[in-house]
Amino acid sequence: MPQPAAPTTQPAHRLLPGPAGRIHLVEQGEGPLVLLVHGFPESWYSWRRQLPALAAAGYRAAAVDVRGYGRSSRPADVAAYRMRELVADAVAAVHGLGEETAVVVGHDWGAGIAANAALLRPDVFRAVGLLSVPYTPRGGPRPSEVFARMGGADAAEEFYVPYFQRPGGAEEEIEPDVRGWLAGFYAALSADTMPGPGAPDPHFVPRGGTLRERFPSGARPGWLGDEELDFYAGEFERTGLTGALNRYRNMDRDWEDLAEFDGAPVPQPSLFVGGALDASTTWLADAIAAFPATLPGLSGSHILDGCGHWIQQERPEELNGLLTAWLDALPRRP
Repeated sequence: MPQPAAPTTQPAHRLLPGPAGRIHLVEQGEGPLVLLVHGFPESWYSWRRQLPALAAAGYRAAAVDVRGYGRSSRPADVAAYRMRELVADAVAAVHGLGEETAVVVGHDWGAGIAANAALLRPDVFRAVGLLSVPYTPRGGPRPSEVFARMGGADAAEEFYVPYFQRPGGAEEEIEPDVRGWLAGFYAALSADTMPGPGAPDPHFVPRGGTLRERFPSGARPGWLGDEELDFYAGEFERTGLTGALNRYRNMDRDWEDLAEFDGAPVPQPSLFVGGALDASTTWLADAIAAFPATLPGLSGSHILDGCGHWIQQERPEELNGLLTAWLDALPRRP
């Protein structure tokens, strides 16, 4: 097993070998390892406010570029982005950093990766933190069947997930103006810029139209300055969006691959933090209510008032306090 690198007081970029070729991550600090996994359409950079806070609290924080993003490998095969492959990447990152175990914390799609990493590899992931998207055990109908029924009552709209699942469709919308599209997408799900009550829902696409039509016009959330938007846009202008969108295109494969875990709880110590204004929190309220059964090791479930989807960036100080308090209360490694 590789030896741990020297402790880093400043963020340090690393390239590690992974099942698909290359895993890029940024680490800071020394102590028990905390692996940070971002969602769509983001980057290791989404954890830029957590890395120094966790390092200052005595942890070795490592924020990955998920497969398909940033400087990590981007396989051409759509099936390479199935959940089991992404869990394998998480394991490879832990071992590549010279560690045997880690706490894993994920946001958005990263929360799904984190939960499944804890479920599939409890020998590696000793605790799990979930941001924005609560744990929902595998089960029920095939996902594509569920999402196909989520259009408007008159079928004039389509839920964004099937829209993202069609190869090339969302790319055709996004890639001619990556910077503008990202700014609108981030604004649509941020507490200070999201559409108000009665406005068209930005999670639905007008039939024959684009998701961008539902974004707020000209709004920029308070956390998204030029520097932040330039970074995200630069990453996706370089890589394109296909690798990121391929996560959506594997939901039925995941449903098949994980059949043996139907209804399975995640027993490790866990934490959930959601935004009160985030649709992921409200739509999945039943999943949150089921935590006593699905997350029996849960030690904290927090809904942040006035917060949208981008928790790490909308409310970094509050989140950092919750994360460090939770981590400090975990049993220390043997």
